[in-house]
Amino acid sequence: MSNWTTWRFDSAGQTLALASDGGVPFASYWGAALPKGEDLIVLAEAARTDVTGGMVDENAALTLCPLARDSFPGQPGLVAYRDGAQIHPKFALNASSEGDITLRDAALGLTLTFRFEVVGQLISAQTVLQSEAEITLHWLAAPVLPAPQLAEEIIDFSGRWIGEFQQVKTAWHRGAHLREARGGRSGHEHPPFALFPETGTRNTQGAVFAMHYGWSGGHRMLAEELPDGRRQIQWGHAAGTCGQGTRFETAPLLLAYSSAGFSGTAAGFQRYFRDELVQWPTPSLPRPVHYNCWEAVYFDHDVDTLKEIANHAAALGAERFVLDDGWFGRRDDDTSSLGDWQIDPRKWPDGFGPLIDHVHALGMTFGLWFEPEMVNLDSGLARAHPEWILGPEDQVEGRQQRVLDLANPAARSHLFTQINAVLDAHDIDYVKWDHNRLLPIPVAAQTEGVYQLLADLRAANPKVEFESCASGGGRIDAGILKHTQRVWLSDSNDALERQRIQHDAALFLPAAITGSHVGPRHCHTSHRTLSMAFRAWTAAQRHLGFEMDPRELTSAETAILQRVTSWWKANRDWMQQADILRLDPADPVVTAEQQLAQDGEQFVVFAAQTAASDQILPRPLRLTRLDPEALYRIDLITRDDLPTLSRGLPALKAGPVTLSGQYLMQHGLTLPWDFPETIRVLEGTRL
Repeated sequence: MSNWTTWRFDSAGQTLALASDGGVPFASYWGAALPKGEDLIVLAEAARTDVTGGMVDENAALTLCPLARDSFPGQPGLVAYRDGAQIHPKFALNASSEGDITLRDAALGLTLTFRFEVVGQLISAQTVLQSEAEITLHWLAAPVLPAPQLAEEIIDFSGRWIGEFQQVKTAWHRGAHLREARGGRSGHEHPPFALFPETGTRNTQGAVFAMHYGWSGGHRMLAEELPDGRRQIQWGHAAGTCGQGTRFETAPLLLAYSSAGFSGTAAGFQRYFRDELVQWPTPSLPRPVHYNCWEAVYFDHDVDTLKEIANHAAALGAERFVLDDGWFGRRDDDTSSLGDWQIDPRKWPDGFGPLIDHVHALGMTFGLWFEPEMVNLDSGLARAHPEWILGPEDQVEGRQQRVLDLANPAARSHLFTQINAVLDAHDIDYVKWDHNRLLPIPVAAQTEGVYQLLADLRAANPKVEFESCASGGGRIDAGILKHTQRVWLSDSNDALERQRIQHDAALFLPAAITGSHVGPRHCHTSHRTLSMAFRAWTAAQRHLGFEMDPRELTSAETAILQRVTSWWKANRDWMQQADILRLDPADPVVTAEQQLAQDGEQFVVFAAQTAASDQILPRPLRLTRLDPEALYRIDLITRDDLPTLSRGLPALKAGPVTLSGQYLMQHGLTLPWDFPETIRVLEGTRL
């Protein structure tokens, strides 16, 4: 007999195993399969039970929500009040079925349900609380899970505007490690992602547990070590943001495990977002090359100027032209007109028609910017409906704007009518949906209202693609990606900064949804000047776009960008379905990744030299997940960009080489020497 309490919850033979350790919570590990098709399994070790089949041990089920009434010495998974007094439920196992475990406290009229589902190569875990009488919810955790005992650190993420997805490494210690986003969105500062690696884990080796809380509002993550050494991990909506009611549910908590390092869990999450969650308007169409006019013209909209810019963008290879902020109301700067979603007749006396017709004649589609959740006090909407503004009247503003209360059905209906009228009257295939300030108060109902508005607009415009932008990457999560198809990773178009941001974001995000643009020669957010080759190849690692004034380009820059764009188009079909595998360069100033096709027949390696190396000779770069018995043809396609300063002749500098998968993974490739702020791109083909 097995020593696990196992519980089958789907027809593919995948199981969730829950068991008791004599009633002690957090006794063991959970996990998921490597992204190779093995069954995805969660294991909980049983010390005293020996039960198999379609049953769940009660003590094990209770550990999914530890309670203070059980003398649990750590943070509880549920805190709620009724009639002003805290309630202390005593739950008992009520039922278990396909994917659900239900606990019940009949005396208090409370039902607690844990829902588990296999989604792609991840597990989705969710908690639902129902009450027969109204309660006030302070905290409800998604199913509480144990943390690995063989881990020394927690890796979660922080960041800021133009500095997203910064890894924060914290040593495990007795007590609680708390990250809480209270700005009303998933946020730059505390995005809801975390990694729990066992000691020694790297990108391509070692055991790691990955989590993501799929919610676009305020949220909390708690990782706690008790005095006896047990560890728990809790996720949920930000404390105190759910208010009163009779039914509450957490967002899905998405879980993955890999014994092949961070790139193993990354591939599982990338596949989930791309293949399971995102609803593509027209899945058969290739991802189009974007052009966004923001950093070319900002608020200064002139039809003839924009037509001229569109000519240049199309010649570079753009396939979608996006008109950004400044087209509505009397929007000459960021102090007015948010909420007034009518075309400004001063700038557009003939409407959008002439520009859209011109863009279409160039072979491009047309996209448009909105910021529906926001309002300026200097707007017709704010004057007509001040009661629709969220928060106190004397609040501190962000970016000269306030937030509309989207929990209010009347406000949502008004926005739907205005936005849908613009989409219905014009041939628009893309909406950039922005969100440029934090909420004055973190209310969960606001996030639900945003989801509903997006769902209504998507239903009315099923062929329109939506992008989530929030001052760059301030709202990137599974909740918003259920309703959108692209994220704007950062407002920084500095390729050097983008290398770090998009490399760390690839721990979860696939290329197909991650926007990356070639910015101006002199970056507007950092004032760095970077070569066109470095900017173009950096953007080509994700969903390619341009965001500069193309009229500034020299003939040499134009030729480089056209060449890289043509290469991207020729490879986008397989690359947008590829796994992004972060590599482990021996040189810390090299940022390297390998994008591997689903069938394993081809790959591309991007190796960016972000600074000068300490040593003279480049160190070998090991690849990953190749067939050790196969031969691969490797070609350095940026060979012509190499400097003449080094007279060394590594094999790749002279031409393509043929090497075995075992050699590439065990010894690695020795790349030619290059200057800082350059990138080497290699194509690999299985022979």
